[in-house]
Amino acid sequence: MPHVIAEPCIGTKDVSCVDVCPVDCIHPTKDEPDFETRDQLFIDPDTCIDCGLCVDECPVKAIFPEEDLPVEWNEYVQINIDYYAK
Repeated sequence: MPHVIAEPCIGTKDVSCVDVCPVDCIHPTKDEPDFETRDQLFIDPDTCIDCGLCVDECPVKAIFPEEDLPVEWNEYVQINIDYYAK
């Protein structure tokens, strides 16, 4: 998994990262039906090209390359994967 959205996104769901993603791998967007019911955004591990544009754009610093994800947020790797397994 190239990048992971972690705990700081919960409750924030700032979509600045969605706007800069060149491959549309961050969901749900504001136009998707589950945007209101989800507490965070997620990165599709199969679509992400590891460009890193979303990292600098996130105002709450919730996006990390998987290898830099703080240990206390390791569960978010699986949380992002599970969102796209639906």
